[in-house]
Amino acid sequence: MRTAAIDIGGTMIKSGVWDGTRLEQIKEYPTDLSLGGASLMRQVKEILHSGLLCGDETGAIGISTAGQVDAGRGSILYANDNIPGYTGTNVKKILEEEFSIPVTVENDVNAAAMGEARFGAGAGFRDFLCLTYGTGVGGAVILGKELYRGSSYSAGEFGGMIVHPEDRKEGEPFSGCYEKYASVTALVQRLSKVEPSVNSGKKAFAQLNDPRIKDIIDTWIDEIVYGLISLIHIFNPECLILGGGVMEQAYLVREVEKRVKSQIMESYAKTVIRKAGLGNRAGMTGAAWLAEKKAGLRQV
Repeated sequence: MRTAAIDIGGTMIKSGVWDGTRLEQIKEYPTDLSLGGASLMRQVKEILHSGLLCGDETGAIGISTAGQVDAGRGSILYANDNIPGYTGTNVKKILEEEFSIPVTVENDVNAAAMGEARFGAGAGFRDFLCLTYGTGVGGAVILGKELYRGSSYSAGEFGGMIVHPEDRKEGEPFSGCYEKYASVTALVQRLSKVEPSVNSGKKAFAQLNDPRIKDIIDTWIDEIVYGLISLIHIFNPECLILGGGVMEQAYLVREVEKRVKSQIMESYAKTVIRKAGLGNRAGMTGAAWLAEKKAGLRQV
């Protein structure tokens, strides 16, 4: 049996077919999330109809998606204004009615964490935290090789940690919070004030030899480190796995590890810090594995 996998991201939808050990037929499709949840669901249906489902060989569909997800019902608990009308969408019901096979829906960072837990950088650990740095900061908690989802399926919202209470503003829930300072968005916003042409993390690190750029990057790395120190002292995890495209920068990972290790209590020093291993396939891998498990297709 095979499992169809879909990963709904900020600018692209990725798709693939999971054969139980690896992904095949991987494709990417641009999407405009501003068109809303209904348009997004139509596009997902079109992708699945376009040959991703292999007749009777496909036993389940795994969906990794942005937003807070009620994994039990397969619906979107909350999605911000980047996807209008997505909150409340029952993705599982919509797709099961269309394709008549089991569908599992999971938050994108949770799905990526499960992919890493089974097949990536977390494979050797029972307990770890996974954080992704991009437009915002996403998080997931793995305990005993399984997801800890919390009482309302929303555990791991590390981007919501208050790190700058002096910047809190009434009516702005994420003001003063971690992702406002540690995300790649925050880095680019800082850099744009001194060099408007630097509009991505990749471009920023390409100019690391510019003292103005390096100073801003180093200050931003400190913001990442402050949050990680708090999480290490709260969870005492075996491992931290750091994801997002920006973590491909060797200087960043090296500096984060060095600064964290120099600032945590000695009794927490055994925490391992690793770059995510599956890249942009982690979400699809985790979603497929979870769907396969839930549908009872394999002994996993």
